Amino acid sequence: MYQKLLIVGNLGRDPELRYTPQGSPVATLSVATNRKRKDGDDSVCWFKVTVWGSQAEACNVYLSKGRQVLIEGELTPDPATGAPRIWTRSDGTPGASFEVTASIVKFLQGGRELEPEPEQEELPF
Repeated sequence: MYQKLLIVGNLGRDPELRYTPQGSPVATLSVATNRKRKDGDDSVCWFKVTVWGSQAEACNVYLSKGRQVLIEGELTPDPATGAPRIWTRSDGTPGASFEVTASIVKFLQGGRELEPEPEQEELPF
């Protein structure tokens, strides 16, 4: 059996980078996908994405809130149920978390861009 998930969305907040006790970098991304419909019934779906290794460090350096990304990976189900993780919000309403382990993260257009280095003007002498 094989699964592959593609998500194109925007970051809801800046990446969170941490290191395992063994020193492996791991970043957590919060990615929102929007579905716009002609009848005005728009919806947003949130994904919690985990990125490992040098990709995690690159995400931490180059990505920020609002930036558009393409994520390729696999859905990580709740081990107890095999479904999305279900939890209760602080206001008592139920919530679900779609968790993804990324194999590829591509940085797309949008969001805050990095400022290019100013070019040095050559002097005529």
